[in-house]
Amino acid sequence: MQFSPTNGDFTFVSSADAEELSGTIDAPDIKLNMGSDAKDAYATTFLRQRGYGWLLEVEEEDSEDTKPLLEELDIDLKDIYYKIRCVLMPMPSLGFNRQVVRDNPDFWGPLAVVLLFSMISIYGQFRVVSWIITIWIFGSLTIFLLARVLGGEVSYGQVLGVIGYSLLPLIVIAPLLLVIGGFDIVSTLVKLFGVFWAAYSAASLLVGDEFKTKKPLLIYPIFLLYIYFLSLYTGV
Repeated sequence: MQFSPTNGDFTFVSSADAEELSGTIDAPDIKLNMGSDAKDAYATTFLRQRGYGWLLEVEEEDSEDTKPLLEELDIDLKDIYYKIRCVLMPMPSLGFNRQVVRDNPDFWGPLAVVLLFSMISIYGQFRVVSWIITIWIFGSLTIFLLARVLGGEVSYGQVLGVIGYSLLPLIVIAPLLLVIGGFDIVSTLVKLFGVFWAAYSAASLLVGDEFKTKKPLLIYPIFLLYIYFLSLYTGV
């Protein structure tokens, strides 16, 4: 008795026919779901409820380019150079916009001028270097308070910048004093010229029209302040 093969039964073929047979077996696409997404969601919720959500935060890298050091410190060399020229050449006829020294104050320019004056003062007396910086800060504070009492509209930063920049004339006359130190009369004249130059540069910026008849009350303390700065350098 002979049975014919049906669906699901094996079919036996001869070796001759088997040589012509070919084919592939596809692997079943089986996905294992272990419930990882649910576990991750539960862990996230658990941490956030306990106040540890910051552990899940990922900091994004800053794609912006790193700023130059001078820009980070807010140092504008061109602006500082322009202000130096305004202080050294205070005459209105020269065409400089000198009000920028007062209206746009900065800290690093005046600090550099004060430090330069301090370094020069080392030749005279080393112990006065720290005093020069102290007098710059507290002397500017005194001028600021006096200006406010007299009705002036000026900030402490503006006074600090103007007083600091106006030390430049005393730095300019410092080499001359080394050369003519033996000539007392000439040396005294140069010192007076430097003090008047510095005081005029500062007073012309700080003492505005709002003071009216009270201008001498502010100009005189500024003049005395620069005399004291010079005395710290010369040791007189």
